[in-house]
Amino acid sequence: MEKNKKEEIKKKSSKKEKSCEIGPLSAKERQKKAYNIREKAALVQKDLPLPAHLCNGDEDLFSNKIGNYSKGLPHNSLGEVDLNAYKTLIKSLTTGNPATFESIPLGGTVKLTNPQSAYAFDLVSPDSYSLSMIAPPKFNSAWIASEMAELYWQALTRDIPFADYDTNILTLAAASDLSNFPDFRGPKENGVVTPSTLFRGNTPGDLAGPYISQFLWKNITYGAATIIQRNRTTLRGDDHMTSYEEWLDIQDGKPPTSQNQFDPEPRYIRNGRDLSEWVHRDFSYQSVLNACLILLSFGQEALDPANPYLHSKTQVGFSTFGGPHILDLVARSTNAALKAAWFQKWLVHRRLRPEEFGGHVHNNLIGASHYPIHQELLDSQAISHVYSKFGTYLLPQAYPEGSPTHPAYPAGHATFVGAGVTMLKAFFNESFVIPNPVVASSNGLTLLPYSGSPLTIGGELNKLASNIALGRDAAGIHWRSDGSEGMKLGEAVAIRILQDYKKSYNEHFSGFSLTKFDGSTIII
Repeated sequence: MEKNKKEEIKKKSSKKEKSCEIGPLSAKERQKKAYNIREKAALVQKDLPLPAHLCNGDEDLFSNKIGNYSKGLPHNSLGEVDLNAYKTLIKSLTTGNPATFESIPLGGTVKLTNPQSAYAFDLVSPDSYSLSMIAPPKFNSAWIASEMAELYWQALTRDIPFADYDTNILTLAAASDLSNFPDFRGPKENGVVTPSTLFRGNTPGDLAGPYISQFLWKNITYGAATIIQRNRTTLRGDDHMTSYEEWLDIQDGKPPTSQNQFDPEPRYIRNGRDLSEWVHRDFSYQSVLNACLILLSFGQEALDPANPYLHSKTQVGFSTFGGPHILDLVARSTNAALKAAWFQKWLVHRRLRPEEFGGHVHNNLIGASHYPIHQELLDSQAISHVYSKFGTYLLPQAYPEGSPTHPAYPAGHATFVGAGVTMLKAFFNESFVIPNPVVASSNGLTLLPYSGSPLTIGGELNKLASNIALGRDAAGIHWRSDGSEGMKLGEAVAIRILQDYKKSYNEHFSGFSLTKFDGSTIII
């Protein structure tokens, strides 16, 4: 009896359980198709021509490495890097051996930021090595001279409200001075820099309306809560690294001896200091996450016209072409963009930070060194203004620690915001006019109605990218070209991610379309 019962149980358990899925493909067919989609996407990436990675040649031109990043390594009294330490850094980067990185001599206690991420691979998105950038300005060029002059002016005008640029004596002087630099590549009106173009970006929409994007001012619907974008900022005149001893210690990687002094009143972003502090404390994709939540709150009218669910009688989008889909791609594109940026930073360019260049300017002007700094910069009114206020020719920093401990080019913030903004332009209607636009009061305590020309999603997303990039310049830690070219790199990453995914959807979908930062349109 017991034996028969065991045999019956055995027979039942041996029967194959019936599979319950339905659909046009069997499990085996689905598995094969999933593999084919991945393989084809990989082959597309693999078969693209590999670009040349050109640098500006400063590393070979200057034996003392004054044209390259060296913060965190030991330096002499002029702020020139210890060459043995620099050679160890280059050896580590050349071999990629994790053990070798542990032997890099540091000048203080502050560590280098993540150089090994330059070797990381991604399973979706382009490989970092497959994307290229133009070479940044040379150390002795008129181009870098114009960018450094702009940075000195941004430091001098941090506390001036954007709303007062048309009348303030310093911003008027900045616009006039920058107009004298033939190779200055910021926006101009009739060939000259004006208060209306001062410290703005070059993308479509950058010059329309207020300096700050609506996405950094408007309330954010955050689930069941509402985030009011009044932020902690620092006090007027809270500038750092203006003494030579402090500057040299920071270059060696010693921790700062001063701290930021905070305003007790939270404020809407109203000047360069507020903006530079916003990009000091943000997390990587905060700006584009906030923008995405604001855009989703506008409803389906703000979605891109090609969204396949806009005209469906029975369905709405969710995990595809809905909020979760958009939020996911915005976030994942920013991390892929950072990996692409870190490859360029560490393995191609190793561009020095503006604060490092400021030390070289100072030593030149006091006669301690004779570096080939372009005369246009040394003749700039900004130089004399900085010396008159601070007693040195160093670039005043908004952050006590100055720049992060990784090379300048491209800017990480610019690269990840470029990627995230590109994703948002692919999913939303760029020509949609933003409802109820606002502008911050000069004291940053209230938002006022804005009544100028219409502000569109596309224009304000471009402006958001420029705000985030140039906000780092306002802090003194990046160059204009770090931002403008970083945005383009992030854009390229996002486009290639969208290309990877374009064959993965079941819906009838005509493709993603968007306007690039250079004003051209693309359909994916």
